[in-house]
Amino acid sequence: MSKVCVVTGAGGVLCSAFAAEMAKNGYGVALLDLNGEAAEAVAAEIRANGGKAFAYAANVLEKEALEEVHQKILSDLGKCDVLINGAGGNNPRATTAHEYFEEGDETRDDIKTFFNLDKEGFNFVFSLNLMGTLIPTQVFAADMIGREGCSIINISSMNAYTPLTKIPAYSAAKAGVSNFTQWLAVHFANTGIRVNAIAPGFFVTKQNQALLFNEDGTPTPRTDKILSATPMGRFGKPEELLGTLKYLTDPEAASFVTGIVIPVDGGFSAYSGV
Repeated sequence: MSKVCVVTGAGGVLCSAFAAEMAKNGYGVALLDLNGEAAEAVAAEIRANGGKAFAYAANVLEKEALEEVHQKILSDLGKCDVLINGAGGNNPRATTAHEYFEEGDETRDDIKTFFNLDKEGFNFVFSLNLMGTLIPTQVFAADMIGREGCSIINISSMNAYTPLTKIPAYSAAKAGVSNFTQWLAVHFANTGIRVNAIAPGFFVTKQNQALLFNEDGTPTPRTDKILSATPMGRFGKPEELLGTLKYLTDPEAASFVTGIVIPVDGGFSAYSGV
């Protein structure tokens, strides 16, 4: 009987690559996404390549609904061995127009400033990333207790080390994800469940595309700043996260590894800017 991997946010660019990799490594994969059609498209591709995959429409912020999906997964695939908490992202409602305070603009109502930042938008982004890691862990970690080779992978960010401008809720939440990863690692240490995180550098996804590229496809000034601060001088490719994923989920290679956050960032976190 194959092991089972549950991936949240599985319809997205990065998490769809995670799901395909876990299927390639012999796992039956449960793909969860708020957009059930997106999850099914990824699952269909995995099945076409010989893997075992089921898709489920799921909101990671609704525990009761997630419990119902859990029961379906138990029936379709069995107990969860690896949980990848990939659901997350930013939202325009929690993004400021300017990187720095600009006198005269801060009282405008037609743009997002720090002072009129939408509370609900901030709460949504913060909850999606942090509570969207907590709740699936509450639901699926119960499957792992007392079983060998189980682990949890959270998705942090370069924001967790040093916050990026314009996206305060996302930055704060990802810092929380890194801290929560350490907390979970300690909490579950005597159960055999390992808990680690991957902190991607800059990858182009659906959530950040509008910040990185203009409508005509040309790079924004923000892209220029990012690439000038990334020693390798380019954005990452989804497949460049898979080696780290494979390592952290390998119960033999990473048997004594828990509570760490691994940057995969082209050198961004190492560069001082000078």
